[in-house]
Amino acid sequence: MYRYIYPVPVYFVPVHYARQPYMFQQTNSQMRQQANFQEVMQMLRTEHGDLYNELEQAGLNRGVVDYIFSLIVSFTINQADTTQSPNQIYNQFNNQYPWLYTVFGLLNIPQNEVTRIILEVIRITLDEISDEAEPEDDWIGWENLGGVLTSGPAVASWQPNRLDVFARGTDNSLYHKWWDGNNWSDWESLGGVLTSAPAAVSWGPNRIDVFTRGTDNQLYHKWWNGNNWSDWESLGGVLTSGPAVSSRRPNQLDVFVRGTNNRAFRRTWNGSQWEDWEDLGGNLKSAPAAVSWGPNRIDVFARGQNDDLIHKWWDGNSWSNWESLGGRLTSAPAVSSRRPNQLDVFVRGTNRQLYKKTWDGRTWSNWENIGGNLYSKPAAVSWGPNRIDVFARGQNQNLIHLYKNF
Repeated sequence: MYRYIYPVPVYFVPVHYARQPYMFQQTNSQMRQQANFQEVMQMLRTEHGDLYNELEQAGLNRGVVDYIFSLIVSFTINQADTTQSPNQIYNQFNNQYPWLYTVFGLLNIPQNEVTRIILEVIRITLDEISDEAEPEDDWIGWENLGGVLTSGPAVASWQPNRLDVFARGTDNSLYHKWWDGNNWSDWESLGGVLTSAPAAVSWGPNRIDVFTRGTDNQLYHKWWNGNNWSDWESLGGVLTSGPAVSSRRPNQLDVFVRGTNNRAFRRTWNGSQWEDWEDLGGNLKSAPAAVSWGPNRIDVFARGQNDDLIHKWWDGNSWSNWESLGGRLTSAPAVSSRRPNQLDVFVRGTNRQLYKKTWDGRTWSNWENIGGNLYSKPAAVSWGPNRIDVFARGQNQNLIHLYKNF
């Protein structure tokens, strides 16, 4: 134990110092936690000396700074739910170690500076231990489907074993590639000038609706009616992200975008006309994602300001508040539904790998690492109760694809 803290009195040294991770009995899981702890601490010491320097300049001994950082790292690895956001873990840490702010207060270190440093240590820890996750091995792929994409893809399915994938090409036009049950088509150009990734959905056999942001930041729409593609139509709005779209029933569309104030907005096609924009609130850091698993249900997701996954849903009568589902996202999410009251949400993590979180009708699962090397947000669709297909832009700007049969 450190025998002094200058200029802080010795009685501020916590009596539970022996709870550091290298002091417990060594089960296999604990050995992995110990290794994680040592790796993160080594990274902090060698690559983040600026964090040490800030507290040393305020009057703390470097050994004491190292001890405080070890508390944060140990708590994040061993006691916190690492699927939560850094802010949520920060609040839990403060509840367990309230004496720290007394120490910092005696040194007149501003609380906002303390908060920033603790949050940064938590983020570094989460980033490092996320790389330790092993990918799920029951997915098939990734396969290279070619193309040169300048956005993340979108995907829709209008019948079992049918997939229609859309992306922005190098000329900013919309491109389309489809799986007919036996073979993949070549890429075809559908024109337009896109300034975002597209969104796509099908509300019935041989029907596809595609949306994107145009050069004037308005929402644009194009559809396939079974025989021909329509021209592009403008649906207005001022978008600061690509759109998302879901369908609750035949000839019903709900389109979601992020507005100029980072709030979510919805515009609905009710079967005969487009309704006015509706403000759904929130504070989005990405494009939204949306899906419907029944005629009176919509689930909307996005990346929150803390890089966590946020969620809001419509139950047929009213909208819920936004809730945080944790995680550490580096892209907009994607979502699909295999059956009623089932959701599979996909995101890109800090290591560019694909992660999945599932709602089974009762509870949310932990995050699962599916692997890959994603250079865009993912896209996901289910064409049956036992199938999910996921797409993304790969390292070579090509379309990559994997799937799972349940």
